[in-house]
Amino acid sequence: MAHIPAMLKESLEIFKGKKISLFFDGTLGAGGFARALLQEHGEIERYFGCDRDESALNIAREKLKEFEGKVEFVHANFRDVKELLEERGVSSVEGFFLTWECRQCN
Repeated sequence: MAHIPAMLKESLEIFKGKKISLFFDGTLGAGGFARALLQEHGEIERYFGCDRDESALNIAREKLKEFEGKVEFVHANFRDVKELLEERGVSSVEGFFLTWECRQCN
């Protein structure tokens, strides 16, 4: 059974009608949101998918194969976003996405 990201429709709605060329996803996970956003926004030139979980990045690599050349997989913590983007010669992005898991809330 395929994983469907929580609040996918609502999350995509945030970017509806926006022109995005550079996007930073600080919690890429298995790539479900990334895939949906890349399908809806063909104009995206570079999608930075960041995650601390290397196994999640490997799953995302498979799920996002059709977007090869657009997606850069970053094994890091999103708290270092400024440095991560600067290392890649990027000073700003048009889109930014983070999800948060509250372990105390469960």
